[in-house]
Amino acid sequence: MDVQVFAGSGSTALAAAICSKLGVETAAGETIKFSDGNLFVRVLENVRDRNVFVVQGTSYPTNDNFMELLFWVDALRRASAKEVTAVIPYFSYAKGDKKDEPRVSIRARVCADALEAAGVSRVVTMDLHAAQVQGFFKVPVDHLYGMPLICDYIQSLQLENPVVVSPDEGFAKMARKYAKLLDTEMAVGDKYRTAHDEHATVHGILGNVEGRVALIVDDFALTCGSLVSMAQRLIERGAREVYAAVTHGLMSGDAPQKIQASPIRQLVITDTIENRPSPLTPKIKVISAAPLFAEAIRRIHTHQSVSALFPV
Repeated sequence: MDVQVFAGSGSTALAAAICSKLGVETAAGETIKFSDGNLFVRVLENVRDRNVFVVQGTSYPTNDNFMELLFWVDALRRASAKEVTAVIPYFSYAKGDKKDEPRVSIRARVCADALEAAGVSRVVTMDLHAAQVQGFFKVPVDHLYGMPLICDYIQSLQLENPVVVSPDEGFAKMARKYAKLLDTEMAVGDKYRTAHDEHATVHGILGNVEGRVALIVDDFALTCGSLVSMAQRLIERGAREVYAAVTHGLMSGDAPQKIQASPIRQLVITDTIENRPSPLTPKIKVISAAPLFAEAIRRIHTHQSVSALFPV
C-alpha cells in the first residue's frame, strides 16, 4: 500500500503497529529536543504532492507533544505535502470543551485553531472526552471509538451475568452502547466533582448490580480514584466481581498501584497512551487500537467511507 505514515515521539510504538497492519515501513523523520526544551522536527522523505499521515498523541508530556504535532504538520506542509492528516490517538485538551465558569479558556478550541493554522487537512482521533469538540474544527474530523475493540475482548472473557456501569450521567449514553453490544443491562454511578483537583466522590449506584459481574466503562482514567471508589461501592451493593475498561489509560502518579490494591479484577485499556510516570501492574490489560487506526487510514487513503467503523 502506497501510504506515508510518520511517527511523532509521543506515539512511536502505536505508529509502528499501525504501519505493520498496513504493510508499510514508518516514514523517515526525526524529532530532536534541545537542552533548553526547544523541539526540532525534520521530514526525511520526499512528500511533495502526497497525502500523508502523522501519528502523535498528546498525553504526557502533553504540551511538548502538542507542540511537536504542530511542528510536524508545519514541516510536512512546507515540504509540499498535498494533505496532512493528524492522527491523534488521545486528544488531551478535548476536556476543555466549554466555558463553564468565568474567565477561563476554551482550550480545545484553541488547540483546534492552532492545528488549522499549522495547515492540518484532517484529524483522526479516538474517544474524545466531549464529542462536540469535532465542531471546533473547520476541517473533517473522524472520531473513532475504542468500544468495539474493548467489547470484543470483554466477550472473550465470557463473564457470567454482566452489567455495564457508567461512572456518571455524562457517560451514560456511551455506556448504553456498551450494554447493547454486550447484550446486557446497565447501571449509573452518582459521581460528584467539586473542584479541578482530579478528585471525585461516588455517592451511590442507580441500578441493580447484586450478584452480577459489574463492568465499569469510561473514556479515560487519570488517577483512578473514581474507578476504585466505584468498584468499592459496587462490592458494597452486592456485585460479585468488578471489571473496568477505559480507552485511554493515562494512569498518573500511583494509579497502577491503586488498581492493583483495589477490588477490580482487571482494568482493560488500549495502547493510545505510551508515556506514563509509573509502570503498569498485572491487573492492567492493554489491547491494541492499531487495527482500527490502520483501517481508518486505509479508508481515507483510498477515498472510502470511514463511518462504517463508527458504532451505531
